[in-house]
Amino acid sequence: MKTSVALLAISIALAGCGKSEPETTSVNPGASALATEATPPVARKEPHKMSIHGDQRIDNYYWMRDDSREDPEVLAHLKAENVYAESVMAHTQALQKVLYEEMTGRLEKDKSTVPVKDRGYWYYRRYKPGQEYPLHARRKGDLEAPEEVMLDVNALAEGQSFFHVGDTAVSPDNRLLAFAEDSVGRRIYTIRFKDLKTGKMLDDRLENAEAMAVWANDNRTVFYINKDPQTLLGYQVMRHRLGTPQSEDELVYEEKDKSFYTGISKSRDGEIIYIHHYSTLVKGQSVLDADNPDGDFRPLHPREEKHEYFARKLGDEYFIKTNWQAANFRLMKVAVADAADKSSWEEVIPHREDVLLEDFTTFEDRLAVIERADGQTALRIIGLESKDDFEVGFNDPVYKLSLDNNPDPQAASVRVAYSSLTTPDTIYDADLSSGELQLMKRDKVGGDFEPDLYQSEGLTVSARDGVEIPVSLVYRKDRFNRDGSNPMLQYGYGSYGYTIDPAFRPDVISLLDRGFVFSIAHIRGSQKLGRAWYEDGKLFNKINTFTDFIDVTRGLTDKKYAHPDKVFAAGGSAGGLLMGAVVNMAPELYRGVTADVPFVDVVTTMLDESIPLTVNEYDEWGNPNNKDSYEYMLSYSPYDQVTAQDYPNMLVLTGLHDSQVQYFEPMKWVAKLRELKTDDNRLLFHVNMDAGHGGASGRYRRYEDRALQYAFYLDLLGKGQRKGAAE
Repeated sequence: MKTSVALLAISIALAGCGKSEPETTSVNPGASALATEATPPVARKEPHKMSIHGDQRIDNYYWMRDDSREDPEVLAHLKAENVYAESVMAHTQALQKVLYEEMTGRLEKDKSTVPVKDRGYWYYRRYKPGQEYPLHARRKGDLEAPEEVMLDVNALAEGQSFFHVGDTAVSPDNRLLAFAEDSVGRRIYTIRFKDLKTGKMLDDRLENAEAMAVWANDNRTVFYINKDPQTLLGYQVMRHRLGTPQSEDELVYEEKDKSFYTGISKSRDGEIIYIHHYSTLVKGQSVLDADNPDGDFRPLHPREEKHEYFARKLGDEYFIKTNWQAANFRLMKVAVADAADKSSWEEVIPHREDVLLEDFTTFEDRLAVIERADGQTALRIIGLESKDDFEVGFNDPVYKLSLDNNPDPQAASVRVAYSSLTTPDTIYDADLSSGELQLMKRDKVGGDFEPDLYQSEGLTVSARDGVEIPVSLVYRKDRFNRDGSNPMLQYGYGSYGYTIDPAFRPDVISLLDRGFVFSIAHIRGSQKLGRAWYEDGKLFNKINTFTDFIDVTRGLTDKKYAHPDKVFAAGGSAGGLLMGAVVNMAPELYRGVTADVPFVDVVTTMLDESIPLTVNEYDEWGNPNNKDSYEYMLSYSPYDQVTAQDYPNMLVLTGLHDSQVQYFEPMKWVAKLRELKTDDNRLLFHVNMDAGHGGASGRYRRYEDRALQYAFYLDLLGKGQRKGAAE
């Protein structure tokens, strides 16, 4: 039965390639002039009953879930979707090629990172022109020394349709390299080892691991994390000794609570190995003397309900970022020996209601702190003894700022990463005494990019409940008309407290040059305006995330930044949930929507503890085993709320091997939309059969999907290759 249905699905899609029908639309005027299209694949329906709390749901497409990713019918249907999407977009191939060449043409062909000195070596990554993957390299002593290529990822990736190298770690004696590789996209890594003196690979291979490894100071003991094969949760910290089989590795810590993630790292002075324990509401660390790899990890401070802390070691003290009696976090310090006793913690930076303490790092006599006030990050430098305290200024109206790699606590400067919607990615060293900025590197942008042609802005839009929503936007000055005639792409995320700051996006230039405005709606669910901004967009406040995005769309069109019939929306992962919710709630506002790896089957996924990430995220979305959470989540779950109405033109993208949002969520969603929607607008589903949550691997290849998305927008406007003012 499955084989015959699979063959039928392919034959329908292929047959449809020769069929032409004029496209019409109910939502967006003017779409009737678009290209003729093939017939979309139609999925079979097999009712699957699910009952809880006295409520019954029928899922007609539950059969699409195949954890093995080998079911012939499922694979055939996905391939048929790709055939259909390709046939519909076939007339844009020339445009896609132009967009791809523009985007990749802006990349710095021989890009390299700013070298970082650590234990006598300068480490960096660099690209060779035209190659997809970087070389990991170093130089001993100074930057004029001969280059040692530690890892050529291009050679490792040869013959692979997907390849990714996770973390790399050099042994304390600088001789051995541990690195994690994934050739599927499922984020299940194999840790391998290379002798940097001989250039030979060691026989040791640590399978089914997270993308990180930490060396003990004996140069032969390595700690890594095993993953649960079903949930893909990293939950066991293992101890491996080089030269022994993985089967003999020792379990040193097992996380029994499935709501926690587990990570490992090492202190900058090399003295402590950390296990990081983190869930939505609780964060903490366990510690081990790196000179005693056979010892036992102990809690730095015991885990406590709703307590999040993160410690960095400086000499004989820990500096601890904590939300203990501090919703926006404060910074404390304590002697290493007394860290477990919270009464011994001494306040360094107090809690402030209007400032979020985001990150910090420590130096011999200074602190460097990233803080956020009124939605904008700032770099603050504080003297530990002198008590001098100042901020380092930046010029763009809105921007992104974060700490970069700072391995040396005795350094005289702090390295930060900076960019804005008009300023390419930049690395500065800020003098710890004066704050003076030294430009270390700014990405070179190829093509005809001229920063002065573009203008960024920060503004607010009133939400329906009176709250002011921050918005960052950018446009090309000579293509923007403040008369409400421009097209606009509005982007959003709004979950996990993760803030999408206005960073440089070289691909967006292709839209700006064609008259688009690009906007980022900093909706509730991030921490753009502090911790309360996050709390007001999660659990039983989640609806605020969706209505904020909708209200920003209306506000920006009211303010004449965009034409109401030329608005496009985009989001991925939890931002794909956002897209799914807004097209159910306000489909008439959007000419087209792209949803990348979208989390859309919220209730079913959160009821299934076998699916990766489910239990970890009860504190984000709610636990639908509780009736009140079930009913609230059901009220916005995009898949459950699909109804017989008009929807905008939509392009949905996923990866078959996605470990975060399983491929069958968007697959089911598209099938249900096709079944129920009442319009003739486009609904395309593009599946990367060789990728996971992060999309295609490689420096250039990833822009193929972006070119497809942008061609989707431009084609709906009737715009081709011309880079000119909005029509």
